[in-house]
Amino acid sequence: MTSATESPSTVRVRVPATSANLGSGFDAVGLALDYHDEIVFTRSVDPGDTTAYVVIKGEGERTLPRDETHLVVSAFRRACQVFGLPKFGFIMRAVNRIPQARGLGSSAEAIVAGIAAAAAFAHAGPLRRDAVFALAAQIEGHPDNVAPAVYGGLTVSYDLATGEGVGSLPIAEGAPLEGGYHTLRYKVDPAIKATVFVPGAHLSTQKARQALPNRVPYADAVHNLSRAALIPGALNPGSLDDLGTEAAGQAARANALLFVATQDRLHQPYRAGLMPSSTKLLQLLRRQGYAAAVSGAGPCIIVLHYGDAENQLRTLAKDYLDSGRWRILPLDVDCQGVQVERDQEGNREH
Repeated sequence: MTSATESPSTVRVRVPATSANLGSGFDAVGLALDYHDEIVFTRSVDPGDTTAYVVIKGEGERTLPRDETHLVVSAFRRACQVFGLPKFGFIMRAVNRIPQARGLGSSAEAIVAGIAAAAAFAHAGPLRRDAVFALAAQIEGHPDNVAPAVYGGLTVSYDLATGEGVGSLPIAEGAPLEGGYHTLRYKVDPAIKATVFVPGAHLSTQKARQALPNRVPYADAVHNLSRAALIPGALNPGSLDDLGTEAAGQAARANALLFVATQDRLHQPYRAGLMPSSTKLLQLLRRQGYAAAVSGAGPCIIVLHYGDAENQLRTLAKDYLDSGRWRILPLDVDCQGVQVERDQEGNREH
């Protein structure tokens, strides 16, 4: 841990938006998107001042709190305790681009931003991503958004229940596996693009959770298992042996695989009534063969495609976009995850 004199006076944090589930991968799969919130923490020069001053521009600037109840601030304070930092005052300046309560991981972004900033104040050198992920998943309560926010790219996460009562699981000829949240990061082909349709309406994650049944048909569970298993290959089709070599044929087969991989029976049908406009747009896009899915709990709709499809998607969704109640974000996949920069070093930590 850095000493008080060595600790940086300013830390800049950049965190990507994320899309969880991708249709079939409910509560396990997440994807980082090249659309970011940027937050600057400037430490107070007065050691007696422990106040958090919050300045917000962009999304949420009229609604988010500007005190210790702000999610970034509360996550920062908790992480400082975990990392052994004393309480100190700071100014937090946030430039928010990620839409709030729309299914693009704004709460995960806030939690990761606060923890990553605390880690950067506490420790020199590269950002300790595993520590950031572990605490962020604990605070968020599930790992599907925080994992891609921390690591970037495509992530598949799980909660390891050891069943041994000792916090770890013995593995033959290997180190024990610790209980709790874990994640795997998969490569994403640079040709994979994401187009996000953002409505003006909000939807609380709590309401979306309450719409889900306690039990699902066995056939639906098997259906989603088979589709979710396709997601890593669908997002990195070059790793597959039988996709073909011709560019046109490869794109067509990659998009067909994305379409199948994003089929869902576990959560989207049960939430359809909470977001009727999103559901109609989802159905419209899928009828035309596009790999559309509800982003997270919604109501954003994400479309995954191999190669550019922005113009075609704009044409299909023209009535929605012309209504003034929807906007479109053509995005690349973010493969870096959270980034921090300390003032003394001036180098971005990867």
